[in-house]
Amino acid sequence: MLDALTVAVAVTALALAAWCGLAAYRDQPTKDWHFIGMAVVLLLALAQLVVGVVQLARGERPEQSMAIFIAYLIGAFLAVPAAGILSLSERTRWGSVTVAAGAVVLAVLEVRLYDIWGN
Repeated sequence: MLDALTVAVAVTALALAAWCGLAAYRDQPTKDWHFIGMAVVLLLALAQLVVGVVQLARGERPEQSMAIFIAYLIGAFLAVPAAGILSLSERTRWGSVTVAAGAVVLAVLEVRLYDIWGN
């Protein structure tokens, strides 16, 4: 995996979590700006998914189980979109909390992906 990309995804996910956490603290639902932030994080996660698949296709293998690596890679890609969809159904401050929680989950998944790959 590309270390810089993993760090970029984790940092932007934590920034999104802080931003949505602040919105929840202010008793605000997710707004259009939050969804733009989610799109940026999603694009980075998509880039990581593509890089991971390309590296697997080239014959590179993670130190730990490949099935676990693929599951974490897919989970990392889906964490923020799932939280964003859930936040649309909850148009209160709890929608912002949901996105913040999904972004924290993504950051944790990034750390685990880094560990599984063996860096």
